[in-house]
Amino acid sequence: MPADPDRAPAAGQAARDAALGLVVAVLAQRRQLDDAWRDGLAPDGNLAGQDGRDVAFARLLATTVLRRLGQIDAALDHCLNKPLPRRAVRVRDILRLAAAQLLFLGTPAHAAVDTAVHQATRFPHYKALVNAVLRRLAREGADIVARQDAARLNCPDWLWRSWTAAYGEDTTRAIVAAQLTEPPLDIVTADDPAAWAGRLSATRLPTGGLRRRAGGVVTSLPGYDAGAWWVQDAAAALPARLLGDVAGRAVLDLCAAPGGKTLQLAAAGARVTAVDIAAGRLARLNENLRRIGRDADVVRADVAAWRPAGPATHILLGLPCSATGTIRRHPDVWRLKTPADVDRLCATQDRLLRAAVDMLAPDGRLVACVCSLQPEEGPARIEALLSGGPPVRRDAISAGEVGGLAGLITADGDLRTLPSHLADMGGMDGFYACRLVRADGV
Repeated sequence: MPADPDRAPAAGQAARDAALGLVVAVLAQRRQLDDAWRDGLAPDGNLAGQDGRDVAFARLLATTVLRRLGQIDAALDHCLNKPLPRRAVRVRDILRLAAAQLLFLGTPAHAAVDTAVHQATRFPHYKALVNAVLRRLAREGADIVARQDAARLNCPDWLWRSWTAAYGEDTTRAIVAAQLTEPPLDIVTADDPAAWAGRLSATRLPTGGLRRRAGGVVTSLPGYDAGAWWVQDAAAALPARLLGDVAGRAVLDLCAAPGGKTLQLAAAGARVTAVDIAAGRLARLNENLRRIGRDADVVRADVAAWRPAGPATHILLGLPCSATGTIRRHPDVWRLKTPADVDRLCATQDRLLRAAVDMLAPDGRLVACVCSLQPEEGPARIEALLSGGPPVRRDAISAGEVGGLAGLITADGDLRTLPSHLADMGGMDGFYACRLVRADGV
């Protein structure tokens, strides 16, 4: 039977409306998903006061649309007799949300269709079309998806070309496959990971962290309020460890916010100076430090211009980048970043690397990292730095420093993780890191 747009909204309508707002924020307003999400959770946001399951469903629905947008749009185009006019972009977003439910989330057809038709009430000329297209999709969707090339449809052309050139098509397909799945929850503990693995129903990773299945409300898990652990992807937790034993040592964490690496260093006993230019992100860093009961000297400054009181023996530099290695957790990156962003960020990275080298003491250790899969933002920046004759040399990373995973170490002795690494355990983010040492007597 056709959906009745005049009856009361179905259960879960508020969650779907919130998800629509998130999708619009990313695709139309070009905002980062996490920023839109925080606004939704604010006291006057559209997620405020919602049941925890509805809040989780809203995020899952929005991220599924962003992950699978290529497949969703191709399936909708198949079910439309003629293309929607450009002015009907919001109607397409409504169809996208319903299609995500029908094709990938296993939502009953009546719930996905009814709630979409209710959302289309604002566009009365399209209500009948929304109903008809979605009912056809409910009938034919499984066959449509079975014929699709999911990797090629969902990955933007510029990234596909970049990754196949850098890693080959087979590895690129594995990378995209990992990015199309809902990632697990990765956790770093302040101490006693074995005990926390039991309390959190988590498994221990070879890299040292803990991992549990996606889902649930993070803040309600044991130990969160007590600050016993924090959320940090397995790959993101590796660069700080490459500084070695930092207990009692002064460490500079440059471009530090939102602070996962700062928490690691502080929990390891370092005296951390965390520097970043973004006030909002530094506020979250301070909140996280308070939650885990650790201290750091937090400085708001432009790292390229700021200098410490004296040369530093240990520096961790998290270079701002396109974040294409984090798409599995931040699928909006697929829809927001462009080649122009990479070009702009490479110039910024060069300035920050030179500044970090300038801060480094003789025999001091610098670990520079990016959460990007783009070779221009990782190896190419290090090669550009070294070709200029700076007073630093590469210090090769060993497999033993990354849980014995030799596949994470490049021929040059750098760290390179891919989303397809540890695929049988749920994958990991894409990171690149290089360790440099300042030559004696310079």
